[in-house]
Amino acid sequence: MTAPDILWFLPIHGDGHYLGTQYRSRAVDHAYLKQIAQAADELGYGGVLIPTGRSCEDPWVVAASLIPVTQRLKFLVALRPTTVSPTVAARQAATFDRLSAGRLLINVVVGGDAGDLAADGTFLAHDERYEHAREFLDIWQRLLAGEEVSHDGKHLKVQGARQLFPAVQKPHPPIYFGGSSDAAHDLAAEQVELYLTWGEPPAEVEKKFADVRRRAKARGRKVRFGVRLHVIARETNEQAWAAADDLIRYLDDETIARAQAAFSKMDSEGQRRMQALHGGNRARLEISPNLWAGVGLARGGAGTALVGDGETIARRLKEYQDLGADTFVLSGYPHLEEAYRFAELVFPHVGVLPARATAGPHLVSPFGEVVGNHIVPAPLRAAQS
Repeated sequence: MTAPDILWFLPIHGDGHYLGTQYRSRAVDHAYLKQIAQAADELGYGGVLIPTGRSCEDPWVVAASLIPVTQRLKFLVALRPTTVSPTVAARQAATFDRLSAGRLLINVVVGGDAGDLAADGTFLAHDERYEHAREFLDIWQRLLAGEEVSHDGKHLKVQGARQLFPAVQKPHPPIYFGGSSDAAHDLAAEQVELYLTWGEPPAEVEKKFADVRRRAKARGRKVRFGVRLHVIARETNEQAWAAADDLIRYLDDETIARAQAAFSKMDSEGQRRMQALHGGNRARLEISPNLWAGVGLARGGAGTALVGDGETIARRLKEYQDLGADTFVLSGYPHLEEAYRFAELVFPHVGVLPARATAGPHLVSPFGEVVGNHIVPAPLRAAQS
């Protein structure tokens, strides 16, 4: 099977060793984000996801600041359609794509925290946001394809809009998107290149992929698929599960209840599904083999992690690949250390080649022997010598 495209995460809201506490937390600064981005670039990650929200630094500014300090890394930049006009967003995207030599990916974020949305001036109901996003993406894509666009819709109106300076990627930088509602699946089927789901048990992911695939086919389109997950990789399964327990060691019941109450106010179907996986209960966190819902006790959005040694996690990723996923967007705590751990322990088992290795016969990379474009994992005895 072809090696998946694996992206990492830039924690522009802060980072740390534990959830639910400021103990040993790390503030956001450019030096630390640069470390993570350069590590991801060197280790062979295909890109980094840069989120959005009032608790985050601005994703476009952060991404632009990292163009000159990376070489191959792509930037999956979050774009919330209700906070910017489609014409301005098209200029931003084209400019970034040119200055980065075609390294831009777009992550469209339609839903989320009602407080975040209201703070940014968005008061549309759930399905209205998807109507707005459909109009937005139609204008955005047509502009980047070189059309002159006039549009008079329910939510957006532009007249004689043109994009004078083209993007590098044709017809436009790829659009990634995630959502679990009917409205989200319709938008994915109609407008996006890659549909992302948060990490649910494989049987549930299969249903979502099948539904989006069916809707896309009815429109004469094909959509790629991916999974957004956290990871806790260690040399042994026992060490990995101990690390998962350690991640929530300072997370008390009051903090969990407060977080779950806040998440319950969201109108996100994906968030509702994340909460249903664990119900706020510490005793039922392994919801599928090696799939742990502990992150979702305190963190909104993607709330599950794959836990295990390198070979075990690789097997679980392959289960999603068998369902059609060709891309994984991953994160782990702290993000710098976990980027190295995951690459060292898992990449050899999924065929991802470190960017710094030059393919050739008998080349030995830090992850094993490189043969052609694949890695043969180094024997355990070599690691112990």
